Amino acid sequence: MENIRINVNELEEWAPKLKAGQRVLLSGTVHTSRDAAHKRYFGLLDEGKELPFDMNGAAIYYAGPTGTPPHLAIGSCGPTTAGRMDPYAPRLLDMGLKAMIGKGQRSDEVCDAIVRNKAVYFCAMGGAGALAAKCIKECEVIAFEDLGCESVKRLRFEDFPLIVAIDCNGGNLFKDK
Repeated sequence: MENIRINVNELEEWAPKLKAGQRVLLSGTVHTSRDAAHKRYFGLLDEGKELPFDMNGAAIYYAGPTGTPPHLAIGSCGPTTAGRMDPYAPRLLDMGLKAMIGKGQRSDEVCDAIVRNKAVYFCAMGGAGALAAKCIKECEVIAFEDLGCESVKRLRFEDFPLIVAIDCNGGNLFKDK
């Protein structure tokens, strides 16, 4: 199977064409967000305030990178369990979030929101955070610095290897036989 090269800016166009099981090399701007950041997003939204970045067309990587060594843009940066963000994902998808990157299966509510919003859920290889970091060329903390490794970071991916786990046509590696 051949890798498909996609830039985050092309996700709107590519999402309807992607099928569960396909391999993707993703490039472009991606933001990290984990549990604590998601909770703060909802606080901001409930107060009528803006989020630290525009969700429309965005990609979120569920990751909390380690400290940055001198020769890299970021430390080890492997995926965290995506299911922990399931209570938040449908609302963010309805706001235009186009892709989520993590590991593990998602709830039926998240799967429905992926289909409804023509989005995609990618899985990254767990246990290979140091290797994944080599595909991240820039890292900047943009929000919630007090959260440390769980702060929101703007990353620049370059051919970051992923697998389409749940596609917007209902394909799901965790349920399909």
